[in-house]
Amino acid sequence: MADELRARIRSGALRPGDRMPTQARLAAEFGVERGTVREALRVLRAERLLTHATKGAPPAVADHAARGRGGPGQLPRSTTAALGPRIATAFEQPQVEIRALCLTSVSLTLAMGEPLRQIHAGELKPDRVDLRVLLPDRAIGLAFPAAVDPGGGPAGSAARDSDVVHRHWLAQRNAQGKVLAHNLLALRSSHGMDVHVEYRAIPFTPPVKLYLLNEEEALFAYYTPVRRGADYGPAHVETFDAEGTEAVLFAFDQDAGPRDAAFVSQSAAWFDGLWNTISAPLRLT
Repeated sequence: MADELRARIRSGALRPGDRMPTQARLAAEFGVERGTVREALRVLRAERLLTHATKGAPPAVADHAARGRGGPGQLPRSTTAALGPRIATAFEQPQVEIRALCLTSVSLTLAMGEPLRQIHAGELKPDRVDLRVLLPDRAIGLAFPAAVDPGGGPAGSAARDSDVVHRHWLAQRNAQGKVLAHNLLALRSSHGMDVHVEYRAIPFTPPVKLYLLNEEEALFAYYTPVRRGADYGPAHVETFDAEGTEAVLFAFDQDAGPRDAAFVSQSAAWFDGLWNTISAPLRLT
């Protein structure tokens, strides 16, 4: 029963703000007892697809339901498709806390577009925004993106290719980080918000990307290395690289059951462990 009602919400048959049918009507439709109806509605409330019922009225479909929160019933989607709506939902809270571990912050910068639009349109106004981001240190040799050493080539060519690829990644990391910080910190003067942005550097290439939203949700994706050619100005270089924006993002929700709650809490502990121990202050230069 919960699966069927969830499917109606996801498909748009039940839209945000719509009241659910009464328990009596649902019991008759599905041929079940009232207790079964109440349990199905409890599951959907735990997934934050429904609001809590008010006296004399059934629960309604939550405003963010169509955006899709985490949970066992939620299919993973690409970072491009999944991250933006979830970031926008996080900004509906008065206190917004986002922690991210990533390779360049490209996906995160893109995902901030919608909540920033809503803030400038007067649709959202959180009191405080706190962003912390872990990025690879500029001084390390990255596992990816990195030039493939072909062997047997001209002396010094592999080193030159590696330097070209590394400088391109560093320029992208710095540019995206600066844009993200600028767009958020500008809210201090334009909207009087309390905004804090901090970056720290980690001494390794992250094999995964992780986003933690308001202590409520963890979004996780693998960076899968592939070999491919890439053009860097006039130079064509064979590289090991990973696609970040299209990496499949798995969502875990604090309220979606013990498994998801454990993943969220352990992911937060892992991030904080990196932040407080082996990371170092990072200037985007």
